[in-house]
Amino acid sequence: MADSADSFIPRGPAGMLKALRWSLQGLWAAWRLEASFRLEVCLFLLLCPLGLWLGADVIERVLLVGCLLLVLSAELLNSAIEAAVDRMGREHNEFAGRAKDMGSAAVFVLMLNVIFCWALILGPRLLH
Repeated sequence: MADSADSFIPRGPAGMLKALRWSLQGLWAAWRLEASFRLEVCLFLLLCPLGLWLGADVIERVLLVGCLLLVLSAELLNSAIEAAVDRMGREHNEFAGRAKDMGSAAVFVLMLNVIFCWALILGPRLLH
């Protein structure tokens, strides 16, 4: 939410703690309600240590792990889009379906990015 003169959100450490609490609530809701998010978290927990171990330097490690974090972020945004669209009603709507499909496509594109990054970084080592 953008700051405004009449905002009731506290600034400083209190505001940061509230924002942290809301973020953790969102993560917990995604974990409880979204099977795709749970699967992607499990894959992250498996691949993150592998990426840290296999990366030859800091840049490679950042790329290998960072692309995984992007998938989780996109999944959270996709779930938010789906929840907002479903809040408006479950009946078929072309625009609602398009919004959901595009959110899903964003997750898919970032999954392709994971494959691309991991293949480009680790592929040459495996082929030698």
